[in-house]
Amino acid sequence: MIPQQEPDFNLNHLKLYYGKLFPFADLVRWVSYGNDGKHPGCDQSYLGRREFSFTLESDIYLRFQSFNNAIELENSIKEKSPVKIDIGPVYTVDPAKRNAYAQSENNVFAPVERELIFDIDMSDYDDVRYCCSGADVCLVCWPLMTIAIKVIDTALRDDFGFKHILWVYSGRRGVHCWVCDGKARRLTNEQRAAVADYFRVYKGNENSHKKVSLMGAALHPFLATSYTNVLKDYFEKKLLTDQDILGTEERYEKILNMIPDESIASELRGRWQDSRRSSSAKEDINVVRWEQCKQLLQSGKHKSQGLRRCVEEIVFCFTYPRLDMEVSKHMNHLLKAPFCVHPKTGRVCVPIDPNRCEEFDPTTVPTLSQLIEELNNEGSKADVDGAEWNRTSLGNAITFFRSSFLQPLLKACKEEIENSYNLKLQQSKNSLGW
Repeated sequence: MIPQQEPDFNLNHLKLYYGKLFPFADLVRWVSYGNDGKHPGCDQSYLGRREFSFTLESDIYLRFQSFNNAIELENSIKEKSPVKIDIGPVYTVDPAKRNAYAQSENNVFAPVERELIFDIDMSDYDDVRYCCSGADVCLVCWPLMTIAIKVIDTALRDDFGFKHILWVYSGRRGVHCWVCDGKARRLTNEQRAAVADYFRVYKGNENSHKKVSLMGAALHPFLATSYTNVLKDYFEKKLLTDQDILGTEERYEKILNMIPDESIASELRGRWQDSRRSSSAKEDINVVRWEQCKQLLQSGKHKSQGLRRCVEEIVFCFTYPRLDMEVSKHMNHLLKAPFCVHPKTGRVCVPIDPNRCEEFDPTTVPTLSQLIEELNNEGSKADVDGAEWNRTSLGNAITFFRSSFLQPLLKACKEEIENSYNLKLQQSKNSLGW
């Protein structure tokens, strides 16, 4: 289990982390999206209209912070040592000066651009995990986050055509997703809601026996692909046994309550009550009971569409991603910046490679005290490029952020800015008859 309190987390360590390791320049290059003022067509006010929010010690909350460059951001963070940094939208005007525009009829303070974001919290799975609850997380329940990354990342790329997607460990009990393509950043609230609803399958509430309802004669292709390629295997080969989903009467009753045919539920209940767990059994009791359940529900004599869907609905209920829909639907939501340090665990919010997310282990993520110790062990040496993070366990995370996410993103942004500039230039020439 991930420790829920980092005993060595303190402001002095945090100050040193910000002073030596935090990648300020990379963060600003990311949220500027090529608008660095160095090329024709750049929006030089872009970064200055982006909101940053700081949470200081004792829960002092500073919203609507804005900065014109990486040096300003770095100086402010080093001065204030926020225990949390959130990133918000790009507004019509500098958010720090929003009050100056309050009386103006021509300038409305409103968000105009923001990454499409997703927030997935392990505590939302508490009804289907038996190893932990609340903020606690371990390697037995973490595969639920792996499933979420695989399912959502594939759909965002294949079904929506997005390319520049950043997955980040929240530092404690979940993952965050930033979709950074230009077309994603410019989505309206209504369009964001439509994307979020595309992923919705949960129709019930915490008191419902059946939280998932898969309607129709055939699954939507996205759901069918998710079930075949991800959900089914993770449920049957990992979660079923690791979570001991059918191991006790209390747990298998949850499954039986999802079956709409009482005669089938009663038959399974009778079998399972008669069976006894045996340490010498060749097969795990969870596997045996699940096979019995599938056999009855999918046998040829049951023609009801609801029964044929029941196996899939059970799997979806235990495995399918559970999103905080409101975070994704509205442009003005804040989300924690990558490379923050979570004050409860001391763990750094590092990027996750979606292509290797099954290898990600939250228990081995660098902690603040670990990084400070690594710096101390290395003394005052510095790499040729002055990047001290290269000598710590944070190095791989920053390298991945730069090479696999930031460089391809900025290349695409530069091309988009140049194309837009050239188009406007040509339109101006055409209007002048050149």
